[in-house]
Amino acid sequence: MSQATTAAPVVAIVGRPNVGKSTLFNRLTGSRAALVSDIPGLTRDRREELADLGGGATVRLVDTAGLEEAPQGSIADRMRKQSEKAIADADLIVFVVDARAGITPADAAFARVTRESGKPVVLVANKAEGHKGTDGFYDAFSLGFGDPLAISAEHGEGIGDLTAEIASALDLKLPAPKRRKRGQDFDDEPVAEEKPATLKPVRVAIVGRPNAGKSTLVNALLGEDRMITGPEPGLTRDSVPSDIIYKGRPIRLIDTAGLRRKVRITELAEKLSASDAVRTIRFAEVVVLLIDAEHPFEKQDLTIGSMVIDEGRALVVAVNKWDLVQDKPAALKELKETIGNSLAQVPGVALVTISARAEKGLDQLMSAIVKTYELWNRRISTPNLNRWLQEATSRHAPPAVTGRRIKIRYMTQASTRPPTFVAFCQRAEAMPKSYLKYLVNSLREAFDLPGVPVRFNLRKGDNPFDRK
Repeated sequence: MSQATTAAPVVAIVGRPNVGKSTLFNRLTGSRAALVSDIPGLTRDRREELADLGGGATVRLVDTAGLEEAPQGSIADRMRKQSEKAIADADLIVFVVDARAGITPADAAFARVTRESGKPVVLVANKAEGHKGTDGFYDAFSLGFGDPLAISAEHGEGIGDLTAEIASALDLKLPAPKRRKRGQDFDDEPVAEEKPATLKPVRVAIVGRPNAGKSTLVNALLGEDRMITGPEPGLTRDSVPSDIIYKGRPIRLIDTAGLRRKVRITELAEKLSASDAVRTIRFAEVVVLLIDAEHPFEKQDLTIGSMVIDEGRALVVAVNKWDLVQDKPAALKELKETIGNSLAQVPGVALVTISARAEKGLDQLMSAIVKTYELWNRRISTPNLNRWLQEATSRHAPPAVTGRRIKIRYMTQASTRPPTFVAFCQRAEAMPKSYLKYLVNSLREAFDLPGVPVRFNLRKGDNPFDRK
């Protein structure tokens, strides 16, 4: 595995907690990728996304945890080190202060840390809408970073000036506004050449219960300590994406917050994190369900697995901390039996044993991810499907319901991701579920579709290709 690289300059957004860094990050990237709340310290890991400043001028934007003093080894201390690493790697720093709160001792302390890095700085006074931000805006001059930019990330005020300032500091050229000549129609404007399509990264979500080792796994695959890790459960709050290259294929890994049973979630921060993790599952392509080998397949693991399947995502089960298991053959046999019984709707789910901390089994995991993704995208030709359908119905004919036999006349594949098939027959509503299950299992076996959801729908009607 190698980490994906880009020529785009790196811009780190830094500042003390709750000054609006994640809101600004979302505004500049045009997304809702980062969790936003009034809770201070909600962001813990570094988050990176590409941001278009206009006219193709692109930067890699990094959202960071709030800088704050903390005891050695604490969660806040690890958050601070992540932010300091982001400063060290950045080409430009956007230092954010809260114009309404004014300059605090924490702002002044971390302004010194930022100056010591020697990196160019753009000073931003956020939350400057209305009259309440005036005093704090003028106080920002005392930090020694030059003229502050007054913005409101939440309301989008001053963002144009900020993007221009970032582009100027990085010597990026933004296009001048186009002026149409008098009498020129919109259709007379030159059409920009289409850029060649690039291979989109496979979106892979890492999910599981708290403390299963999700962030440790992502760090191991990245080859660096990007995510905060430790014995405390619930360290990760945001769903944080990171890009790698595996055998020439771009992969976007998305670390997520641990998912506990709903009744055990009481804090607002955890509710936001859980909702974000569920949303990540829905938009992922492959989901890696990470299981703790010391506490394998608790009820919540199976609930998460069923959720992934119901959403139609491709599923890979990874058993972490495998190096701590004593009787490995017996444990592996039990795990396979549990998967087979509890996730019976998708037989053949890929099961990989790994040790994220020892970096063992990672290549097998990535290979399983790629193979499962390809199965999830598999398309089968209509002639092959109908030849199989004829053989399957000849081997085991559809049952007679109320004295009349149901005949399936024709089928086709409607879509992929997951493989979805449509068969046409009269009295589709009368087809027993047991026979549909037989067809799906036979289809999986005939066309080698293990471990991915398969959707098989019946529609009332005749073969549309039959001559009338």
